[in-house]
Amino acid sequence: MVTVVDYNAGNLTSVRRALGYLGAECEITGEPEKIAAAERVIFPGVGNAESAMRNLNESGIADALRRAVFRGAPFLGICLGMQIMLSHSDEGNVDCLNLFEGGVRLLKPDKGLKIPRADRNGQVSLKIPHMGWDRLKYLKDHELFDGIEPRSEFYFVHSYYAEPSNAEDTVALSDHGVEFAAVIGRGNMFAVQFHPEKSGAPGLKILENFISWNPR
Repeated sequence: MVTVVDYNAGNLTSVRRALGYLGAECEITGEPEKIAAAERVIFPGVGNAESAMRNLNESGIADALRRAVFRGAPFLGICLGMQIMLSHSDEGNVDCLNLFEGGVRLLKPDKGLKIPRADRNGQVSLKIPHMGWDRLKYLKDHELFDGIEPRSEFYFVHSYYAEPSNAEDTVALSDHGVEFAAVIGRGNMFAVQFHPEKSGAPGLKILENFISWNPR
């Protein structure tokens, strides 16, 4: 059973549809006790970190998520869900779940520009939010990437990016004017900045691998 967390900030329909396509039994819930006791957890998210953390703290879900992680349940964070697994977000200057040490920063369009794009006036810039398909630069192997071609692309929509304090927590990078952690992981935790539920066959493969993942 996969428990999908509902905290009024998740792209729940797409996640449920993807899990259903894979034949996985899932439950969408915002009940803290169910989340704390879940067999495995998907923590999706879109929107604003400040309002998301307010919802999580007021509902008791924040503590339930920590309990699920500390108990050893396989845990997958997606997009905003990934970002607020870190210690602090610059989006609203808010403290987050602190499951990974580090911060969340605003993408800067002109910082370390590597992919020039010209606007109608001939000025080169990158658009924010980062929206579209990009490849990953893999730093280490991980079971959730089993069966995925290295040149596969994944669908991103975000204006902020995670910056883990511990370099060992970064599993893969991507680039949008600055190189950023697109995938982080440690123990029973795995989190992605992109949307696997919207990333076609490679994204579905990540979800399929998660359904059977038994972290060591």
